[in-house]
Order: sequence, then C-alpha cells, then structure tokens
Amino acid sequence: MPRYAYDRLTAQDTSFLVFENSNSFTHGAGTAIFEAGALATPGGGIDIDRVRRSLESMLHQVPRFRQKLDWIPVERHPVWVDDPAFDLDYHLRHIRLPAPGTLAELKATSARILANRMDRARPLWEFWVVEGLENGGFALIQKIHHCMIDGASGVDLLQLMMSPDPEAKPLEPTPWVPRPAPTQRQLALDALRYRLRMPLDVLRSAREAGSVRDLGRDLRTRLSATAKLARSMTQSAAATPLNERIGPHRRVDWLCMSLDDVKQVRRALGGTINDVVLCSVAGAVRRFLQLRGVDTEALDFRVAAPVSVRSEDERGTMGNRVSQWIVDIPVGEPDPLERLRVIQEQTSELKSSGQAVGADVLFQVAEWTGTRLLSLAAQLASSGNPFNLMVTNIPGPQIPLYLCGARLLEMYGYVPLVDTTALGIALFSYDGRLCWGFNADYELLPDLADFVSGIERAFAELQRLAASTGPA
Repeated sequence: MPRYAYDRLTAQDTSFLVFENSNSFTHGAGTAIFEAGALATPGGGIDIDRVRRSLESMLHQVPRFRQKLDWIPVERHPVWVDDPAFDLDYHLRHIRLPAPGTLAELKATSARILANRMDRARPLWEFWVVEGLENGGFALIQKIHHCMIDGASGVDLLQLMMSPDPEAKPLEPTPWVPRPAPTQRQLALDALRYRLRMPLDVLRSAREAGSVRDLGRDLRTRLSATAKLARSMTQSAAATPLNERIGPHRRVDWLCMSLDDVKQVRRALGGTINDVVLCSVAGAVRRFLQLRGVDTEALDFRVAAPVSVRSEDERGTMGNRVSQWIVDIPVGEPDPLERLRVIQEQTSELKSSGQAVGADVLFQVAEWTGTRLLSLAAQLASSGNPFNLMVTNIPGPQIPLYLCGARLLEMYGYVPLVDTTALGIALFSYDGRLCWGFNADYELLPDLADFVSGIERAFAELQRLAASTGPA
C-alpha cells in the first residue's frame, strides 16, 4: 500500500482551472449578511476569535479546506494533497468598513475581494469577516474556487458551518496531521496505472448498469443529449453590450424578494419558480438593451442555466456534479405572459429531453482525453460566446441559520464571469427570501443598478398580471 495520499480532480473540477485566465477567475463567492447577535463585542466589533474557533472545529469535515493543488507530470492533471503549512489565519481575514458602513461600501468591498485571483499554491478558499455595517451587523464574504465546490455542495457547506440552533456550541477541534504527499515519480506511475485500468472500469460500469436493453436505451439518451448540448455550445449567441471582452475588475449588486411573492406568481401564471425568474430576467434584459439602443426584435439571446445532476448518495460531498441548460429567452417579445409561456415551453422540453446529462457525458469523455479536450473547449469558448448570460438558482434552507449565535439574514452569491460574458446572476433562496446576486464587469456595466431595477420592474409586472388573473 502507498504511504502517501492524494485525490485526483475530476474532469469537471479541472475545467474550472483550465478556463481561468488573467481576466476571468473561476472562483465562486458570496456575501452573507448577519445580525451581530452573540458575536457583538463591547467596542462595537465582532468576536473574530469565536468565529475562528467555530471554523476550526469543522475543518475535519471539509478535508479540501486543508488541501492544495499539485500536478501530475507530463499530462499536467491536478490532484489534491494535504498542505503541511496550512495556516487558518491566512484564510480567515478580518476587516472593517469605513464609517458609516453603508451597503454601497459593502458592495464595493465585495467586488474588490471578488476581483482578486486566488493563490494556487495554497488551499483555494478565503473567508472575510467584515464588521462596521451601519445597522450594527456584519458580513461574511466567502470565496471558494469552483474546482472545489458547486452550488449544491455550497449549500451543504453553509449548513455545516452554521446551525438552526442559536445556542449551539462549537465542538472541540479534531487534531490533524497532514498526510505525506506523493513524489512526482509516484504521481506519474499512478497516472499510468489509472490509464491502463480505465477500460476495465468502463466494462464494470456497463455490467452494473443492468440489462443490455436498458444499457442501450440509456446510451441513446445520453448520446442524444450530448449532441444537443454540443450543438448549442458551438453556436455563437448574438453580440450584445453584455458580451464584450471583460477586464479584471468587478462591480456587484443585489436584490432581495419575498419567496412567497414569487410562489404566488407561479401559482397564478403557471410554470416553476425558475420560469418566473427567467421571465423576469428576460424583461430586464429587454429593457436594458433597449436603453443601450439595441434592437431586440429578432435577437437570439441565450441564458445558460446550471442544473444539478448530483444523486442523493452524493449529498455532502465536495466537487462539481452539475450540467446546464441553454434557454433562448424571448427578449424581443413585449408581452410578459407570452415571454413566460415561451420559457415554460422550453424548460419543459429540456426536462423531458434529458439534456442535463449531456455535459456529464462530455466530462466522462474528458476523463479519457485528459486536459487536452478541456483546453480545446477553453479555446473555443474564448473565441465566441455560446451564451449571453448565466443565471443559476440554488434552493437553500427555509429556516433561520446562526453562526455562533449570530443570525444569517441574507445571502447573495456571485457567478464567475468568463471571457465575453460581462454579467452573471446567482439566486439563493433562504428563510422565505429569494436573494439575487449580480456580478458584472466594472467597465462594461457602469449602469448595473439600472439592470437590477429592471429585474424589479419586470417582476412587478408579473405580479400585477398574477393579481388580475387570480389563482390557476
């Protein structure tokens, strides 16, 4: 048995490293806003030592937080190894907003933190405790590289860090001894064995899949879904002011809605919560582009909507298990009800077609080809834009959560920007709220606040129509 330990990144996890460049950083991030609660200090600050002890007590449940990247020779595939120099104080930062600590200042601070590339020589996460908010509360800005985590595993991590019990006490930290990392020679030999073993693993998976008939049916579904996804990803979407080459700087904004209000619209007008979200986005994009002088009449505007393919037995694991839909949102349609109908029709078709498994198949192929296929995909993505905008919607817990007795009020996520996509939208539902987080290129969207206002206007329009229609 080897006397060393490491974990090989999957092809999907690796893709978030390959797609990163000097202006596009593929870490996920979020700003969580808390009441000070039990963490308030007599001087008006936040007890960072209690936060540190709480975080330290759960590190043993998230091994990735004490691991860093290493690379297999020749094929340059990444692996996780324990970091013998791990220092919690490097990853947990403590800052204070200048008075008066407005939300505008918190947004600017979040954007500056979001815009900085992470050090690949260290574990790829940072938590920033930000005190000095004008209402007496504080914020926790979380920054975790996407190669470690997706939206669903991010929710699991949130619930691990916090508790529904405001009186919960952190456990004693578990002693940790870093495991020896392999040498470059050992990594190379293990990689060779991995390649030689792959055909046997495929045959074993095929036998476990069931009957030949079931296997054939599953294979046809997967091939069809992969072909559809590949076609959509190789066709460039329309050029818009949201799809110019991005720079390194960011601006963020956010919006909070009542989740019950969104559900009432869904019940009255039909579809799903996500259909209502996409319809609101379509209305905001239409207004925003028209204000920029763009003719939206026949515009082919595509939204990438990530879809979790995580199975129940994969709950609580780190890494990425996500595919995506490509939805053509009808920004040229002036009637909100017709926009909603078109979106409902598309999402229903996407569900029945099983397109969500397409990306899963492509990443399984990439396991065979190594980083070569991923590098080619990165080159194709940088030469065009297969979608205009990414909108991700993550369902979160609908009960209050507490960090060391401090209540979480709102949580806003940020989608990483890539190459020619200057705006990303992340939604997170929590404790009766639907929190919208907007991440934008600083130079290309100086009018981001106008776009956020457009979301409010588009949703209010749907609310008025829902009220006049009555329950479905």
